[in-house]
Amino acid sequence: MRYFIELAYNGKNYHGWQIQPRAISVQEKINKAISTILRKEINIVGAGRTDAGVHASQMFAHFDVEAPLNDNFTYKLNAILPDDIVILKTQLVHNDAHARFDALSRSYEYKIWLGRNPFLLDTTWQLHHQQLNIDLMNKAAAILYDYEDFECFSKVKTDVHTFNCTVTNAKWIRNGNELTFHISANRFLRNMVRAIVGTLIDVGLEKITVNDFKKIIESKNRSKAGVSVPAKGLFLTKVIYDYI
Repeated sequence: MRYFIELAYNGKNYHGWQIQPRAISVQEKINKAISTILRKEINIVGAGRTDAGVHASQMFAHFDVEAPLNDNFTYKLNAILPDDIVILKTQLVHNDAHARFDALSRSYEYKIWLGRNPFLLDTTWQLHHQQLNIDLMNKAAAILYDYEDFECFSKVKTDVHTFNCTVTNAKWIRNGNELTFHISANRFLRNMVRAIVGTLIDVGLEKITVNDFKKIIESKNRSKAGVSVPAKGLFLTKVIYDYI
């Protein structure tokens, strides 16, 4: 029997989602907690990978069991997990359901605080003095709809077979001192969102033009794009399936 879990986590204390040697990951913590409850080794499969320090307000993962879970399984799981990882829901799905491959769309938000706020140090990138031209940043962001190959925003050493992604939403929204970049696509490359944000910030600072942004995409060269902004401002916010 296959189950999906919906979860959220603060990524500050973790070296990303995926299990890796000599580093604490979100996946490892959940594996251990489920295995403890079921008294059997369980390995979950996530909807994707988030880098070290990146957060998720909605993430999904699946795992298999031989018998139905008890109604209080979610409660027990949250009782074992650390406070910065929360299971929101456990749901029985069909046996072929796959948290990663069945995801139709993923959405991220990157949060910037314009000024200083000591209470948001772990969840925003704070810009104290820079003046950003948000209109130009949105004009550049709209260019993402016109392209599919985003190699220029990908980590150089990666094992993907294609750099193609279909972006369906990309815009900046300001609410007081909070400036948030919203982006949705069918898939994302490693480090892609943080590299896009870094390059759009260069547009906002008027270091490069909107046309320069277009040329960077066409170059397919990571060295042409902007810096990768800090992980702490990035949130995975939504994963869409056709059966959930």
